[in-house]
Amino acid sequence: MAAQSDKGNYLAGRILLAMPAMADPRFHRAVIFICAHDANGAMGLVINHRLPGLEFSQLLQQMKIKAEDDVPGKPLADTLPVMSGGPVESARGFILHSPDFAQADTIKVTDEFSVTGTVDALRAVAGGKGPQRMLFILGYAGWTAGQLDQEIQDNAWLVADANPDVVFGAPPDEKWDRTIRMLGINPAMLSGDAGRA
Repeated sequence: MAAQSDKGNYLAGRILLAMPAMADPRFHRAVIFICAHDANGAMGLVINHRLPGLEFSQLLQQMKIKAEDDVPGKPLADTLPVMSGGPVESARGFILHSPDFAQADTIKVTDEFSVTGTVDALRAVAGGKGPQRMLFILGYAGWTAGQLDQEIQDNAWLVADANPDVVFGAPPDEKWDRTIRMLGINPAMLSGDAGRA
């Protein structure tokens, strides 16, 4: 992963928005937070596709992690959706979160976003000691060297700044529209037809 100081045109900490012409149905209207991007490739988390029929509290039960009663984080564990982060390693969990939480393996992506991916982090969340703002995500999206750059040149993705209020606060089905509008684009004006001049 590129260091902050030498990342140049790399997109770590930014958002990808799938264009309407995206051929892969797994990425239909996807909003992807880019965790790492360098000369070797890229890794990101889809933050707006809910995993149907699975809540965070059920996941904790499956992993035999008991959520503490009467702690500030308990309601979060009860209501937090589980997001489908992408087609790679779909059983691997990640917490995309605010910077007020860190463990030994936490990766600080930007001053506003960090990623942690351990069972200990899930225990902290269940015990009410997790981050103030977070998403729990299973799986990720990955690109080989140069692949993401080529897809962006081919107009498969729009790139936007990551807004914590949208990433953590917007309902999943509104994140794509809200981010597109923050770019000054009316979503209805984006055509699903790709064309070449």
